[in-house]
Amino acid sequence: MTSTPDLHDGLDLVHGPSWANRFALAPLTNTQSNADGTLSDDEYRWLVARAEGGFGLTMTCATYVAPAGQAWAGQLGISDDRHLPGLTRLADGIRATGSVSSVQLHHAGRRANPEVHGGPNVAPWDDAGKNTRALTTAEVEQVVEDFVVAAGRAERAGFDGVEVHGAHGYLLTQFLDGRHNDRTDGYGGSLEDRSRVLLDVLRGVREGTREDFQVGVRLTPQGNGVVLEEGVTVAQWVLDSGLVDYVDMSLWDAFATVDDGGSLLIDRFTRLPRGATRLGVAGKIRTSEQARWCMEHGADFVDLGRAAIVHHDFPRRAVDADFAMAQLPVTREHLRTERVGEDFIDYLDAGWPDFVA
Repeated sequence: MTSTPDLHDGLDLVHGPSWANRFALAPLTNTQSNADGTLSDDEYRWLVARAEGGFGLTMTCATYVAPAGQAWAGQLGISDDRHLPGLTRLADGIRATGSVSSVQLHHAGRRANPEVHGGPNVAPWDDAGKNTRALTTAEVEQVVEDFVVAAGRAERAGFDGVEVHGAHGYLLTQFLDGRHNDRTDGYGGSLEDRSRVLLDVLRGVREGTREDFQVGVRLTPQGNGVVLEEGVTVAQWVLDSGLVDYVDMSLWDAFATVDDGGSLLIDRFTRLPRGATRLGVAGKIRTSEQARWCMEHGADFVDLGRAAIVHHDFPRRAVDADFAMAQLPVTREHLRTERVGEDFIDYLDAGWPDFVA
């Protein structure tokens, strides 16, 4: 039997640099970017602080690849060369700490904000109630190209890799939605056709970037029109494809069960054959013990969200086998000392119940 790696063991991937440990910063919405999608000083400080705090992988928030994909004000952009100077500064800052850097590539689709990008939204199907129109076939192909071009822009900026956002009901997940996506142009209907855009994006990014560029993907196991069995199948297809270095499963709750018998959600994915492709998990991981539990259940790495907001140096603190995230709520002053900017604090206070005292 293979022994469970330690949380502070390095992680080798097929492409790109090794990670110093098994901790990844989850791609967290923080609303700190400038209005035009360029990097702000607050966002730079927030991310570089996590790199300094010991995260093996430091990842940006969901970063829009096309103007129509912008989901909120203050979102980081990678859709235009005007975004390059800030992205380059960020890549340089993360590299100086020894952390591996990644941009999460994102298009919100029908979950975009028309008041921010000018609307209407676009998606696989028409939805007048969401101010959304269906993409034409040519526009679907352009979406694929937008992701590929954005990955090239991340490469030019000096990032070590990108993660494609295929989770949480955003555009690529919308194509997977078996309730609504009944397109007849090869991008809807059967699960194979509903998965086509996702795999086309991954293939385009892999083929369009250098050999040592790291490519990952975030997937959702279920929800937003994705049923668990289809979520497992898509994950296996991606693992089998050889197109990615890792699959990042956003489980919402890494300790959830999926039936009355107590079967664990995490096991449905960590037990999949994956060859040299790595698999990580996210969802309510807030203590050293919980992170180790995920590793014992077969994860190669863990993503931290709330715990990384509260403790910029959680990986360093997790050398203590009993370390646990500070109890919520935490004060604004605590968050400021953790280099969380005022816009991010306001966002947390408004949308995350009982987070900010």
